[in-house]
Amino acid sequence: MTDVMALPAPAVVPLDPGTGCIEARAFSFWYGEKQALFEIDLELPKRAVTAFIGPSGCGKSTFLRSINRMNETIPGTRKTGDILLDAEDIYDARTDVVGLRQRVGMVFQKWNPFPKSIYDNVAFGPRINGERHKATLDEIVERSLRRAALWDEVKDRMRESATGLSGGQQQRLCIARTLANDPEVILLDEPCSALDPIATQKIEELLVELKRELTIVIVTHNLQQAARVSDRTAFFFLGRLIEYAPTEQLFTSPQQERTEAYVTGRFG
Repeated sequence: MTDVMALPAPAVVPLDPGTGCIEARAFSFWYGEKQALFEIDLELPKRAVTAFIGPSGCGKSTFLRSINRMNETIPGTRKTGDILLDAEDIYDARTDVVGLRQRVGMVFQKWNPFPKSIYDNVAFGPRINGERHKATLDEIVERSLRRAALWDEVKDRMRESATGLSGGQQQRLCIARTLANDPEVILLDEPCSALDPIATQKIEELLVELKRELTIVIVTHNLQQAARVSDRTAFFFLGRLIEYAPTEQLFTSPQQERTEAYVTGRFG
């Protein structure tokens, strides 16, 4: 029997820091035998808010989670096509996935603070990355909480449990925890669906501020929210991208009949 020499594993190459430009090229995705996305071609601008809208099960959250390879944690999935971050293929075998997820942070529908203090929640990422200097951690925590518009509300409660915060505060804490890793992109999957109107307004105002520095992508069923916060909107239906345009144009003069039917409430 001939000995077969094992090929060396590809070297892990971190993606270079960039500006947060995202491009999908003919991207399709399957959960087992079920195809969830069909040939998505989409360019997301840097330092802007892009909203994904569409009825439940249309593929918008699947595509969102594909941007930082979160869908790879689900057994039996596969994809074709490419997603590029700053012109680099995020699905390249050499990509450092941990580094990718630091650059492309994720905020989920249901806030998920760790059962730790407010301080330790925000400091968690920098500590994992090897930061041990207390003064540096203090600076990162304060800066991240300020960027998440939460510092003034919690600065005297830093050692208290994060689970004692209100729902809206916990969601902003999760945003601060993401910001502590200095991402270029933040993905938000229905971040306000469980919040009251006042907490929702604070999150929306925060997103408008953060887009000065970051690329932001938000999945929302709330069409009014998409109209309020986003610069561009993508309408998904049955796993396909139907229309993508500046938000005002998509809502006031959509080019596709299905888009018009959805934004005017004839289905959804």
